[in-house]
Amino acid sequence: MSISFEQGIHSKKELISIYRELLTPRLIEERMLLLLRQGKISKWFSGIGQEAVSVGATLALNDDDFIMSMHRNLGVFTSRKVPMVKLFHQLKGSPSGYTKGRDRSFHFGTIEHHIVGMISHLGAQLGVADGIALAHKLKKEKRVTLAISGDGGTSEGDFHEAVNLASVWNLPVIFLIENNGYGLSTPSNEQFNFDSFVVKGPAYGISAYSLDGNNILEVIDQLSEIAKEVRKTSQPVIVEARTFRMRGHEEASGTKYVPKKLMDEWARKDPVESYEKFLLKKGIMASEELEKVKSDISQEILFATKEVYESDDTGFLLEEEEQDIFHPYEQVLTETPSAKVSEKRFVDAISDGLNQCLEKHDHLILMGQDIAEYGGVFKVTEGFVEKFSKDRIRNTPISESAVIGAGLGLSIAGMKSVIEMQFADFVSCGFNQLVNNVAKSHYRWGQNADVVIRLPTGANVNAGPFHSQSTEAWFFHVPGLKIVYPSNSFDAKGLLCAAIEDPNPVLYFEHKYLYRSAKDHIPDDYYTLPIGKANLIREGKDLCIITYGLGVLWAEEALDTLEITASLLDLRSLQPWDKEAVKEAVKTTGKVLILHEDTLTGGIGAEIAAWISENCFEYLDAPVMRCASLNTPVPFAKELEDNFLPKSRLMDKIQEIMRY
Repeated sequence: MSISFEQGIHSKKELISIYRELLTPRLIEERMLLLLRQGKISKWFSGIGQEAVSVGATLALNDDDFIMSMHRNLGVFTSRKVPMVKLFHQLKGSPSGYTKGRDRSFHFGTIEHHIVGMISHLGAQLGVADGIALAHKLKKEKRVTLAISGDGGTSEGDFHEAVNLASVWNLPVIFLIENNGYGLSTPSNEQFNFDSFVVKGPAYGISAYSLDGNNILEVIDQLSEIAKEVRKTSQPVIVEARTFRMRGHEEASGTKYVPKKLMDEWARKDPVESYEKFLLKKGIMASEELEKVKSDISQEILFATKEVYESDDTGFLLEEEEQDIFHPYEQVLTETPSAKVSEKRFVDAISDGLNQCLEKHDHLILMGQDIAEYGGVFKVTEGFVEKFSKDRIRNTPISESAVIGAGLGLSIAGMKSVIEMQFADFVSCGFNQLVNNVAKSHYRWGQNADVVIRLPTGANVNAGPFHSQSTEAWFFHVPGLKIVYPSNSFDAKGLLCAAIEDPNPVLYFEHKYLYRSAKDHIPDDYYTLPIGKANLIREGKDLCIITYGLGVLWAEEALDTLEITASLLDLRSLQPWDKEAVKEAVKTTGKVLILHEDTLTGGIGAEIAAWISENCFEYLDAPVMRCASLNTPVPFAKELEDNFLPKSRLMDKIQEIMRY
């Protein structure tokens, strides 16, 4: 088994340049393995044996084509001329690295070099590629996006969702699969039941190709032609690169699970050594010329590592840690206009806000199931297609993960998106993409995620355990996500417009029960409300109820029947939440009841109660109390649901706290 190279149209100069690009990641790897043995780095995922895939794919594309890389794609970074010193700072984990020491190896991106790195959860970068490609298509830019996946990662649902979405939307994405025969130690025949990934193409209605991933010229030539076709047709393709990993999944894993015969066969197909033999045989380079190139690159690597490891770049700026969770943004409020107002239901206020945001931001895209001609299951986007076109109001397949990833991709390409989860419950299908990719993106490598996710939420509508959950506490714990939760039409429009203006990811919870039961006279014009500021609806001295969403209506109904003066604080924003407003309410009343629809255990009220106990203890005249739903799933039958919700227990809780 050997490699047969075809020089084709490549000049001698090009062939020598290709050699330098192919050799660079191999020599860097050898240096990294030495640093690993010296204890100067903690872990290394080797790509030795697979360099031709990374280098060849990168050289086949234009410099402004985005590449979504994986952890064995060092050649992508070197071929895109990422500065070697900065690259070694990143690999070392120093403050001058791309992630400022917050993430390892190639878990980062660089917009300057049109690279977006991976996260450890395989497949998550594929949906992001869809979003970048969608942005290029909408801007009528003839560019392709190349997303790399290992063969093991193709078993993830993210692979299916991303390829299917790209096919349905005709997106210019090349899904490049590095088929190296193993997922860590599990061989291919235990990962999938076919011989080649070309069988995947017809299932998605797209073309698929297989090439020798160890033949650098074949990779360059075939991918160049495929990229040209993708630019012309704007249709995705699957490309399998057959290759082999000559070292362990990571160095501690070893390769004892690989049969020696198989290892020896692939060693004879080493991409670097095979290409060197070709250059010598064809008289393109002499042995001394090869050695000169090796020496030059080795010296460059030596100087870079020497500079990095002898630098005093060790002072992490700890005060930046929480600052860097979000993209810097100072909200400038659009004043509430004094012009015409109209009575609008909660659902109409949301629709009005979306409509005006689409007019205001011409790079805003709406995505979701059934949101186009059908107008969404709650008819929030009814009529939008006729006004804004299907380019901007996009029906999606049932693929929450890929669509959330696409939202991040759109942001990377400079666009905004609003994604509708048909029900808040279904966001669980996109949980990884949201909490590990979108939420951490800015903290990890400085890339904001300009994404708003609309979440029709809540019970009191007899919809059962899969359409009624309160999911806000799932995300309250996740740094990097903002959460708003309006309780009335005025707040619904103003907070939605503010969320869309914000360049950071915002979860926008909208209670289904309020859609057509709550109404208010609100301004017809565009306006925003401050994210992170609570609204003091009532002022009183006897008690303060802190709540949000439907809890505001429950509290108002209860207080209307009582002969006490109570403050009612609507949080409106759950992350960040208004600590100053809470503190003032505690100081004024001395008695605090936190009310929310979510289950009691682990709810947001627990965090607020703990904060009050730590920071406002001297103002308290009674224990901080909570009133919430039962610690069960949301039941379907009305009698059971009424028993589940806290409304039935609210009066007893108020009376209990007032006895102090």
